[in-house]
Amino acid sequence: MNSVNLKRLAQELNLSIATVSRALQDSYEVSSQTKERVRALAAELNYEPNAYASSLRRNISKTIGVVIPEVNNHFFSLAINGIEEVARQSGYHVLIYLTHDDYEREVAITQYLTGGRVDGLLMSVASGSQEFSHLEKLYASKPAIVFFDRVCEAIHTANVTTNDYESGYLATQHLIEAGCTHIAHLLVSGNLSIGRMRMQGYQAALQAAGIAFDETLVIDGNGDDESNTELLKNLLRSRPEVDGIFASVERLVISSYQACQALGRAIPQDIKIIGFSNLGVASLLAPALTTITQPAYEIGKEAAKILLRAIEKKKAILPSQSLVLKSELFQRKSTEPCG
Repeated sequence: MNSVNLKRLAQELNLSIATVSRALQDSYEVSSQTKERVRALAAELNYEPNAYASSLRRNISKTIGVVIPEVNNHFFSLAINGIEEVARQSGYHVLIYLTHDDYEREVAITQYLTGGRVDGLLMSVASGSQEFSHLEKLYASKPAIVFFDRVCEAIHTANVTTNDYESGYLATQHLIEAGCTHIAHLLVSGNLSIGRMRMQGYQAALQAAGIAFDETLVIDGNGDDESNTELLKNLLRSRPEVDGIFASVERLVISSYQACQALGRAIPQDIKIIGFSNLGVASLLAPALTTITQPAYEIGKEAAKILLRAIEKKKAILPSQSLVLKSELFQRKSTEPCG
């Protein structure tokens, strides 16, 4: 049984137990010189910390929460993998909370978490959220929050996102270069920055090409898969000149394929499709899907790193710690020029 404890280290170094503990936690309150002395003696005496006792002393649970809108989106599956890798390496457990992209469920989950059941929270906001007072209350009770992908701009904390405006521009420009002149945009949410930025990129690319923006070609895809497919079928029936679709999230890509198949619109001969997607089988769809692929795994990792550093060092998370990672366009058959 290991007899070396914090008290013995403190006695031999002529330091307080609190100082030794903070040094081993790499606290900013302890000088680098003192940290080196403590670590050297701890290594010499083969000191092993008692993780459970340490958690009790520090009033932490070694658990972080992750709130996501959906699991059938491959982006979130990959992001969770990145989060769990970082958490596991730091000795933390991860609890997943699913809102099903529903505002009321999101409110209920945040009310539950306000009770301090986790040490920190990683969150992607539901696309149906209309206002964010529930998140402001949560932030007031537990400021260790980092948003990723779908962020809440009202909360002054770090966000980890992708370059949504540039990606929206690139996707639309790609369709235009493939010969499209009537491009529908399938919007995830106008209330969140992710929807607004991708929409702005879409509009800017149209303007740069001299194509007038037509708001009737913008479809709100907040419904379920069946409703979204019907909306798209109605659009394609009433606007047969539509020759391109830019889907801002993965599930709207699938609805686009289903609507085109139901109406006999051939892809890419009659209509070309591009969408934000991390589908591993995008290349196996018929035809293979051209995607804007986000660095989902890296987004999850970086968000978790920011959160866990703040928890361990007991420091506030600042907006200046936000990161924007670059997405990438992968061209496949669904946007192939036909001539």
